[in-house]
Amino acid sequence: MSMNPGERIRRLRRRLGWTLKQTAERCDCTESLISKIETGKVMPAVATLARLAAALGVSVSQLLAEESADGPVFVPASANASEQLVTSEQGYRFRAFAPQRSEKLMQPLIFEAQRGKAAPAVMKHDGEEFIYVLTGRMNYRVGERQFTLGPGDGLYFDAWQPHQLEPLTKVVRFLAVFVEPSQARRVHIAPASAPRKLVSKRRATVG
Repeated sequence: MSMNPGERIRRLRRRLGWTLKQTAERCDCTESLISKIETGKVMPAVATLARLAAALGVSVSQLLAEESADGPVFVPASANASEQLVTSEQGYRFRAFAPQRSEKLMQPLIFEAQRGKAAPAVMKHDGEEFIYVLTGRMNYRVGERQFTLGPGDGLYFDAWQPHQLEPLTKVVRFLAVFVEPSQARRVHIAPASAPRKLVSKRRATVG
């Protein structure tokens, strides 16, 4: 498993025939940032990764992992120790759970933000997101509303709304799970009438 997506982003961009400028325009970021990501000088923030993945037509997991896997993916606690997390361009640290399973419908990540080190950057990307605080406390702004979250608190929101975190304690760790629109579209919900039709057929058969 790899957490450096730069080379894969460059390969996909060139396959599409895009310049750095064209890619930056599609992802709402700077040409300089795309160049630094591709050369491995910076690790993009998750919101940036999500926008890059959407523009390139892949999932976030496909940008983060070199190999793919099906079935259950076990993640030991040791993999989420602070020293195993990578630092993003915005100063917070994170690690994706099971990125090698690229076809999953949701992307869970563990985050760690230190007061004074995490940049007060505004994030936004397509899809929906859920966060659950493990340790520490933080303010979390979504749109015009601000929430103070501590251990055990959770928040569910539309990720296209500008969101921003502010650690209140020295360190805050939390779980974040988001669903990318391309993945969400694969979930098909049967019409409410389907169960009733099925029941009526079974009754006819029994009779």
